Parts: sequence; structure tokens; C-alpha cells
Amino acid sequence: MNHKTFIHKEEFPLQLGGSLAQVELSYSTLGELNANRDNVIWVCHALTANSDVSDWWSGLIGEGKLYDPEKHFIISVNVLGSHYGSTGPLSVNPNTGKPYYGSFPQITIRDIVHSLILLRQELEINKIHTLIGGSIGGQQALEWSIIEPEIIENMVVIASNSKHSPWGIAFNETQRLAIASDGTWGQEDPEAGIKGMKTARAIALLSYRNYKTYQATQEGRSESGELKASAYQQYQGEKLAKRFNAFSYWTLSVAMDNHDVSEGRGTLEEVLGSIKAKTLVVGLSSDILFPVEESKLIAAHINEGTYAEIDSLYGHDGFLIETAALTEVIRQHF
Repeated sequence: MNHKTFIHKEEFPLQLGGSLAQVELSYSTLGELNANRDNVIWVCHALTANSDVSDWWSGLIGEGKLYDPEKHFIISVNVLGSHYGSTGPLSVNPNTGKPYYGSFPQITIRDIVHSLILLRQELEINKIHTLIGGSIGGQQALEWSIIEPEIIENMVVIASNSKHSPWGIAFNETQRLAIASDGTWGQEDPEAGIKGMKTARAIALLSYRNYKTYQATQEGRSESGELKASAYQQYQGEKLAKRFNAFSYWTLSVAMDNHDVSEGRGTLEEVLGSIKAKTLVVGLSSDILFPVEESKLIAAHINEGTYAEIDSLYGHDGFLIETAALTEVIRQHF
């Protein structure tokens, strides 16, 4: 993948008030734009993922896969507020010369999308053949298709929603309570809240998977005698702590909570009805975090919306795991 940086040096106003002095976006591309500049596949990543889509979505993206760099120009951006090079809580505030840390302003999904549009304009991309995302990435895709309905030709929204649910907000708030219970939280230090974030991630895993997933994959003890389910929770917390920070985790979880495509626009039905993209909405049968009812609601109100369901053991995480089934339903639809 080619890794690049875009810097928007003008003030960037935010939906909830305030602004960022400038915005820096780290992004990755695969393949080349064709002569008509109409072979763009834009991938919106999930909560703690990054722009290296051929790594975490290798079943969908890569040579010989559904989205092949030999045919497509594939692009993904490390979202505003995240950990991987774009402007976020660990970035230096140009106004103070010091990292933002806890003073980083609250952003929304709408703010994230407006930053993506700045990059789209910079790259002179006037049509996106397919916009695709799962979870919070699906929230971005929906928001973008409403702001720029003429730009998005096709859209795939996987395991997502048009407005974040009280259930999802409760899970996120519980995770933030875990971070806040860490005695280092509030310190101006990149490692602040890391132990709390480990617990937050373990809580999150319970919503990403489900009872049957754990029964099938974490039953019994390891060779060392440790309970597999206990070891798995510890492992997932440690794994995230090595590659992410608690400030970004907090910021993006609140952005997800504030997601509502109808905010300031009209009824949910009217707003979804304004989407012009030919849209495939995919639900996962065992997803308890974004239940299939939320996906069905989206598809029902988009004029060219179609719903497809994948039967998966893996709950919400199925959008990352069930790539063979995803490939099949996307190919059938488009």
C-alpha cells in the first residue's frame, strides 16, 4: 500500500462547536485511478482499525479478491481522532505547541466525513464507484451519502445503523467508565488510561461476540490449565494496549454515540430517502451490538436499498471474519 499525508491548513469547524486549527489526514491507497477516474473504492474503517485495509480486510481487498488493485483504486483514511497519524488527541495543537490529550475537542461522525470530503476534493475524485464500511465505518458511509448524494454511486453498509442505539451507547459508556477508573486517566501522557482501556476492550469483546461464539471458541482450559475465556479477555486488552491510546478510544466512542443521520435534517425516513446510491445493507444474524433490525431499517428507507443477511457465529465481528460470504452477497447485488 502507498501511505500518504494530506494537510488542510485552514481552520476546521466542528459540529458540536469549536474548531481544529488544521487537519492532517494519514491515508493509504492501492491501485491506480483509471483515465475516467471512476474506479474508486473508498473504505471507511471501524473503531480501532486503520487505513491499511489489505491487512485487516484481506479477504475482500487484494490481488484476485473482490476489490482488486489491478482494477480498482482503493483508498482508506485513518479517521480524525484516531491513533494512526491523522489529527487526534496525541497530535500537537498548533495553538499551544503541545499535544491535545484531554483537551482534544469532541468530534462527530459528520466531522469525520467532512474531513474525508476535503481529501476527496484534494485528489480531484468526483465520483466514488463504491463506498463501503462496517460498524462505525458504515455510519460514516451513510453520513457521506447524505451530504454528497451525487458523488456516491454504490454503497455497502455492513453491521451498522442510522442512529446509535441506547444499547450501543450503554456499552460505550461502560467502557469509558472503565477508562475513567484508571488512576492515570487525566494525566498528560500518551499512556494515560491504558490499563482502563484494557478493561474497556474486554467489555467491548462481549458485545462484538456473543454466548454461542464463546461456547464454540473459548470452552475449557488451555494446555497450561488456564481458562480459555479468561485468557482471551486478557489477551484482547493487552493486544489493543500495544497499538492504540485511551484518548482516541474515548473520543471515537463518543462520536459513535452521537451518530444520528437525521440530526438537524428532518425525519429519519426523509433523510434516508435522500440517498441516491444503489445500496446494499448487510446484517449479521448473531450481531447483538448492531442487531439486524437496524440494518433492515436502513434498507427499507433508501430508494435503491437492498437488505442481505449473513448467518454467522461471530456476532458483530462477523463483518471482519465472514469475508467469503460478504464477497458473495456483494457480487450478487452489484
